Amino acid sequence: MRFYLISDNIDTQVGLRLAGIEGEVVNDAAGVEDAFERAIKQTDIGIILVTRLLSDLCPGLLVRLKKEYARPLIIVIPDRHGTVGTDSIAEYVRDAIGIKL
Repeated sequence: MRFYLISDNIDTQVGLRLAGIEGEVVNDAAGVEDAFERAIKQTDIGIILVTRLLSDLCPGLLVRLKKEYARPLIIVIPDRHGTVGTDSIAEYVRDAIGIKL
């Protein structure tokens, strides 16, 4: 099972790439939809990480995908600037797979 990142900026992509997570950078709602279609077709991807800004661009898409597909798990993460009112990426990892960073 692999992680996959759909990000709105290169900094987040590079940071997670250093941790072994592949992904892509998109800038609009159409790009987000295309990226999800490509990622869902890959059967070895178990978790898709998407940055908060992109999830805000297309909330209906995320709801539809979460209802339609049991796998992969879709998780919204803050980007490099963080997001007010959300947990850190380390807390997401700890909650998702039980490893404290």
